Amino acid sequence: MNVIVIVADSFRTDCLGCYGGEGIDTPRLDELGAESILFTQAYADGLPTIPARHSMLTGRYTFPFRGWQPLEHDDVTLPEALWDKGYDTALITDVYHMLKPGMNFARGFAYTRFIRGQEYDPYIVDPSIEVDVDSFYKADGLNDEIFKPRFAQYLKNVSRRQAEEDYFAAQVMQAGMDWLETRHADQPFLLWLDCFDPHEPWDPPPPFDTMYDPDYTGKKILDPVPGNVQGYLSPEELAHVRALYAGEVTFVDKWVGLLLDRARSLGLLEKSLVVFTSDHGVPFGEHGIIRRCRPWLHQELVNVPLMLRYPDGTGAGQICEAFAQSCDLMPTILGFLGIEGPAGMTGADLGPLVRGEAQSVRDYAYSGFHMRAWSIRSQEHSYLLSLEGEPSELYNRAEDPDEFTNIYEGSPDVAEELEGELRRFVESLVPEPDAEPGAPE
Repeated sequence: MNVIVIVADSFRTDCLGCYGGEGIDTPRLDELGAESILFTQAYADGLPTIPARHSMLTGRYTFPFRGWQPLEHDDVTLPEALWDKGYDTALITDVYHMLKPGMNFARGFAYTRFIRGQEYDPYIVDPSIEVDVDSFYKADGLNDEIFKPRFAQYLKNVSRRQAEEDYFAAQVMQAGMDWLETRHADQPFLLWLDCFDPHEPWDPPPPFDTMYDPDYTGKKILDPVPGNVQGYLSPEELAHVRALYAGEVTFVDKWVGLLLDRARSLGLLEKSLVVFTSDHGVPFGEHGIIRRCRPWLHQELVNVPLMLRYPDGTGAGQICEAFAQSCDLMPTILGFLGIEGPAGMTGADLGPLVRGEAQSVRDYAYSGFHMRAWSIRSQEHSYLLSLEGEPSELYNRAEDPDEFTNIYEGSPDVAEELEGELRRFVESLVPEPDAEPGAPE
C-alpha cells in the first residue's frame, strides 16, 4: 500500500463545499471529500508554518517546546520511520521555509524536489530586474520597511512566468505527477506534496484572479500588510483580497484534481491512502485582523480540513466530529501501513475512528504559538490563553461557533477548569529525565 499526502498551506475549512462552505468552487476536493472520511473538528496543534510541519512529520505535540526551528537531532520523522521498511519516499514542495539554509525538513526522504521562488525566497536577485511594487501593494505606514521589500522580492521571483503551468501550485502538482510516472513501479511509496498556496501573496493566474470579484476596479492588493483591518483596508479592498484568496483556493483545487486524475490513471488510487489537510487557516477580518499578525487562536485560524481517503472505501462519505490534530498524521499513516512507530509520538492513530471502533481518541483539542498563546477546546467551550499578558478568552462553541462573544467574565469557573486541564496536558508532554524521544521501543 502507498500514501499520498497533500498539504495546502493556509487552507480554510470553510472554503470547501464538502465542509459546508459556500461561494467558492472546489469541485475536485469536494469529489475527494465524498470518497473520504471528513474530520470536521481537526485542529492545528502547532502554529504557524514550521511548527505545524514539526507536528505532522514527527507525530508529536511540540508547541510548548518548539518555535520556528529545524528538526532536532533525535526526532524520528515519518520518512525515517519508513527508511528500512522498503518504501520509496518523496518530498515535493515550494514551501521555502522548509528547505532554506538552516532548515532540514527534507531529512529522511529519498527524493526531494524544491521549487524555488515562493513568497520572499531570495531566488532571483538580479538588480537589473525592475518590478512594479506600488501597483500591487498598499502601504500601512508602520511595517512597510519590512514587508514592501519582501513583496518586491516575490515580484522578481515571478517575473519570468508566462503561463498557468508556471505558477507554484501547478509546478508542485506537476512535479508530483512526474514522480508518480517515473517511480519504481514495484515499490510502495510515500509521496508528500507540500504546497504553499493558497498562502499569501494571493496572486492566482487568470481566470482565477477575477473569478470572485469581476467588477472590482481598485488596487489589486496581492500581499496586504498583516495587522488591523480598520484604518488600512476599505470594505471593498478587504472583499477583493478575500476574492483573490478564493481564486487561489480554486486554482489549488484544479491542480490537486489533476494530480489525483494522474494517480487514478496509473492505477494508484486503489492502492493508496490519500490525505488532504492544511497547517492552519488565515484571518480575513473576523476578529479585526488580516493574516497571522497576532497569535489569536480563533476558529478561522486553527480549524483545518482533514480528509482521509482509504483505498478500500473505508469511511467514505462519513463525517467524523471527534477531535483530530495535525500530530495524528504520522501515527495514522503508520497504522494504515501496519508499521510500529517510534517511541515518543503523542499524536493518535485515527484508524479506529475511521473503522467505527472508537468514538473519540481525545477529550480536548490543543493548539499553540510557541511562547505566545495556547488554546484548549472541549465539545462545549474554547479557551484561549495568552502567554503575553493579554486577557484570556472563553467561548461557548454551540452558541458561538465562530468565537465572537467572549464569556470569560461570566464563566470564570469554566475558564479555570479548562486552563487547569490545558496546563496539566502541557506538563504531561515533558519527557521523563531518562527518556529518549524518538528512540525505538
